[in-house]
Amino acid sequence: MYRLRGVLLPGEDTVELHVDSAGRLVEPLAGAETLVDGGFIVPGLVDAHCHIGLGPNGGVDLEEADAQARVDRDAGTLLIRDCGSPIDTTPLQARDDLPEIIRAGRHLARPKRYIPNMSLELDDPALLPDVVAEQAAAGDGWVKLVGDWIDRGVGDLAPLWSDDVLAAAIDAAHGAGARVTAHVFGAAAIPGLVRAGIDCIEHGTGLTDDLIAEMAERGTALVPTLINVENFPGIADQASRYPAYADHMRRLHAGAYETVRRAVEAGVPVYAGTDAGGGIDHGRLADEVIALHRAGLSATDALGAASWAARDWLGRPGLEPGARADLVVYRRDPRQDLSVLHEPALIMLRGRPVRAGA
Repeated sequence: MYRLRGVLLPGEDTVELHVDSAGRLVEPLAGAETLVDGGFIVPGLVDAHCHIGLGPNGGVDLEEADAQARVDRDAGTLLIRDCGSPIDTTPLQARDDLPEIIRAGRHLARPKRYIPNMSLELDDPALLPDVVAEQAAAGDGWVKLVGDWIDRGVGDLAPLWSDDVLAAAIDAAHGAGARVTAHVFGAAAIPGLVRAGIDCIEHGTGLTDDLIAEMAERGTALVPTLINVENFPGIADQASRYPAYADHMRRLHAGAYETVRRAVEAGVPVYAGTDAGGGIDHGRLADEVIALHRAGLSATDALGAASWAARDWLGRPGLEPGARADLVVYRRDPRQDLSVLHEPALIMLRGRPVRAGA
């Protein structure tokens, strides 16, 4: 049994939290061990776009996936929306020493229209609604589409799916009680996705003002993955055979922060995701929060996008009576200096203090 005393963000009040032997937040307990007496308490951090089980060459084994999850945990990330993995990570969900993982199953793409060894590839796009329904059943309430990718015949980014197929597929997911998100860089694929009722756009670097306005009206979320967007110039440098695509990627990179700023100002819900797995190291959620602040979110909102607001969006509780004690404590107020997120003083997962590397 533990006692923690500190300022509970996003509020300003100093509170006492008591954790029982089952790892739940409860009324004050006599004889509880004081773990924290001062500091700033934050509901467990959330990486809303992460890939547990993905490595540079595709799927990794469960031992490596376990290590990835522990790196995230030791940085304070205690809830992960896994945005597509080529391996089945359900055994990790039974582990009480790892972050909670909300799985989206496999990426869904067309042949040769995504990163090799990652997605389920559909030869016939008309099969998408049926496969979406299958992935909805296999995941934890999310399905991941690849919305655009380079079309080598065109020499640039292009949509993978027709609008009518998208509408049927998203209807199938919603009918199965799942939400849908999509990888999309450019602008061309976004209208069909948004108007089909998609729940979230990943990256979204090609968003235009009219698309931003429609997303805001519909409540469509955006997870910009800004630290991954920093890779766009390198991608362009490797694509000299496709000059239109290379130029497009450089322009998307140059406008990424301004795009997020306009989305925030329009009222689009924005959440923090690193895109860890493959080209992005795990454990970098603090860097994404800092990037969101640079893009126009207040420090409080940028932190909320990786904590209390993201937990609410994903249907997980914050630090309320009866909830699981998943939290991070910082010695200084991260709202005054977001770099503090790199230095957690205490991480508590399921009511147990985390020992880094364990």
